[in-house]
This record gives sequence, structure tokens and C-alpha cells, in this order.
Amino acid sequence: MKNYSYLMTLFAAVALTFSSCKSYDPVPENEGEVITDVILKFTELNSAGSPTGTPIEVRATDPDGLELGNGPTIETITLARGKTYLMEVSLFNSIENEDITVEIEEEKEEHQFFFLGTAFQGTAILTYAYDDEDIDGNPVGLRGIVQTIGFNTAQMRVVLRHDLNKNFTGANNPNWENFVQAGGETDLDITFPVVLN
Repeated sequence: MKNYSYLMTLFAAVALTFSSCKSYDPVPENEGEVITDVILKFTELNSAGSPTGTPIEVRATDPDGLELGNGPTIETITLARGKTYLMEVSLFNSIENEDITVEIEEEKEEHQFFFLGTAFQGTAILTYAYDDEDIDGNPVGLRGIVQTIGFNTAQMRVVLRHDLNKNFTGANNPNWENFVQAGGETDLDITFPVVLN
């Protein structure tokens, strides 16, 4: 009986030694981005699709981070009726002095923008079409084509998701309200006022 107890103690000690040597390093995940500044640049396009006029830049800023801050400064998007614009999105992290746009370009397969809000619902005053894609041919949203319709005011909600399933049904629609169904996490969710004149 003593020999049995001794062997069990020895086996337990050996098992503990081996288990303590096992590595439990977690698999690295794509962490959400800290974003303090969002710039939307609208460049009018002529009928041939070439840039014309002076680009219009609209900014949302929060030095604490747009997802963590307590009241961002958000400018109004003011555009002309019946026009076509190239809209380009730029993102920055002023806390770490990082250009988040570059990171999204490098990780296009993991990121996608959605453009929502009353500007695209009901009697929509804007239309949006993606003008960029990742290596798999799925949309990203750093560049897009915006067309303005009618005279009105509305809101445009800009959402950036990462680690989503871009092949999920509906995910290729920039105005897809149920984007959470594709999984992933939200890096940015900010709403701009829109005025057409």
C-alpha cells in the first residue's frame, strides 16, 4: 500500500512538471483601433468622372478617442444638390501619432465601412457606392462615390468594423443596417449632420 501511495505521488509530481511547461500563449487578435480624428474628403466629379473644383473636408475630432470620449466635435457635411463626389475617409490616432488609414489599407481583408442613417433611408438624399476593394474583391470603404439628391437635411452614420465575415449575405451593401450579423467588432461609429443646398 505504501508503494502504491508513493507511485501515485511520483506520477502526480511528473504530471505537474509537464503541465507547467506547456505553453498557453493566446492566439494574437486584431485589436480595435483607437481613433481620435475622422476626415471625410469630398471631391466633386464631372460627367467624365474627373475631379473638379476644390475638395471639401469635414472632420470629427475627440482627443480622448471617438469611441471613448465624452463629446466629439463633429462638423456638418454641406454638399451641392445633384452632384457626384468622390468621398475619401482618413483616420488618425493623435494620442499615438498614428495614421490609422495606413493600417486599414494594410489590413483591408479585416476592415469594412458601412454608411447608414437617415441620409440613405426613406426619401434618401445620398447614394453611396464602394470604390475600393480588398484582395478578395470585397468592399472596404476608404473610397466611395456619393451622389446627392434633392434639398434636405439628414444624418450620415459612419461605421467601421473589423474581423467581420465579408461573405455574409448583405455585407456587400454599404447601407446594410444589420451589419452586426456579419460578426466582428466596431472600431468607429460616428454620425455627421448632412445639409444639401
